[in-house]
Amino acid sequence: MRDLNIPEQRHPEKAHRPDNAQPRKPDWIRVKAPTSEGYRETHKIMRDHGLTTVCEEAGCPNVGECWSQGHATMMIMGEICTRGCTFCNVATGKPDVLDVFEPGRVADAVKKLGLNHVVITSVDRDDVSDGGADHFAQTIRAVRHRAPDTTIEILTPDFLKCDDSALEIVVEAKPDVFNHNLETVPGLYPEVRPGARYFHSLRLLQRVKELDPSMFTKSGIMVGLGEDKQAVHQVMDDMRAADIDFLTIGQYLQPTPKHHAVDRFVTPEEFKSYEKAAFGKGFLMVSATPLTRSSYHAGDDFAQLREARLAKLAGV
Repeated sequence: MRDLNIPEQRHPEKAHRPDNAQPRKPDWIRVKAPTSEGYRETHKIMRDHGLTTVCEEAGCPNVGECWSQGHATMMIMGEICTRGCTFCNVATGKPDVLDVFEPGRVADAVKKLGLNHVVITSVDRDDVSDGGADHFAQTIRAVRHRAPDTTIEILTPDFLKCDDSALEIVVEAKPDVFNHNLETVPGLYPEVRPGARYFHSLRLLQRVKELDPSMFTKSGIMVGLGEDKQAVHQVMDDMRAADIDFLTIGQYLQPTPKHHAVDRFVTPEEFKSYEKAAFGKGFLMVSATPLTRSSYHAGDDFAQLREARLAKLAGV
């Protein structure tokens, strides 16, 4: 491990806009509070196995629906991120050392939940020499061993401070879907993702296909951060140039008044137009709705993704 002198906490005056008044949410993105028995059971399994979920850490609006079906997105490598993205509600600071027993606990939870498809994501770990690539690989292998019939989708960091071997380690572990989110249009990166680089993230996904052409790739953006339609369409074109299979587009929701402001609430009709355009550009699968998130309905979407590839290969 290398010491990058990561600050204990982000600087709010730089990372966020402190005077944002959160606008009233329109009816189409309001959700009910989670109360089901399935939700409580999933919560118990996560706690019993000492696991973190991005559903909780990022305040996902779909947590009630997903957890009622046992669909929790595991977040490995701790609860503290080494980046300070202004849209994200995950804590920033100096993380603890990696937990070598975590991959096994994730695998046990996947088995207990009886998942057909699991999504595994993580915080950024710029403090670790390989960015956590080997930890991802170990987790994938542990799930394969414990739950061999479960398909695995990973949502990785960008491995910006690592050499090429980090990505190779993850791809060699053979997840079924490799997801890395671009999050927003390139013009907003300095404000929204100051620690990331748009074309690095795009190239990361392109390299996945070069390393394993059969692996599904996936990426997503949020809208309502201040982008315009032309920029969204350019991101779609960039993604297709990188041979990305699956696009997700969802509404940005401001976690607290200190986070990046919501520029506007995009209408369901505009989301539908993005979906139509994306399919026209050649994506195999598109999810574009106000409540779309990377792991929302991921299992059902993966099944459709496989069918779409088979249909394309058959020339249908």
